[in-house]
Amino acid sequence: MEIVIKSWQQAFEEAFSIRKEVFIEEQGVPEAMEIDEFDAPSRHALAYVNTLGVGTARLVKINTHRAQIGRMAVLIAFRKQGIGTALLSSLMDLAKAEGLQTLSLHAQVYAIPFYEKHGFVADGPVYDEAGIPHRNMMLLLPQNT
Repeated sequence: MEIVIKSWQQAFEEAFSIRKEVFIEEQGVPEAMEIDEFDAPSRHALAYVNTLGVGTARLVKINTHRAQIGRMAVLIAFRKQGIGTALLSSLMDLAKAEGLQTLSLHAQVYAIPFYEKHGFVADGPVYDEAGIPHRNMMLLLPQNT
């Protein structure tokens, strides 16, 4: 497995294909909600098994100190193989390298334990996003001194 960081222009075709299969077809998210104004300025991690794109996630820079991880998706046949961890770790490393201090994300409630294993802490109440229960999560990144 390999993780590659790409711009939206470079990642669009593969990332959207993965997101369409996971979010739109599997989870019933409306297609009109899937691509948004945050895709273009974000950096996108793509996971490859051999040459097949099997997972994706994005890092949205909010300001000089904070970013948000989102649109994390792994094709069903490739789940429970460490791909989500590799995607998340690559974006965490990228954020640290850029000197960011805080990461946030909107976790689907079932995925909260996954993010907790990586140091994220749930913050605030459960809410509905695209018909799916979510909860905000935060992570303070260690700073290089």
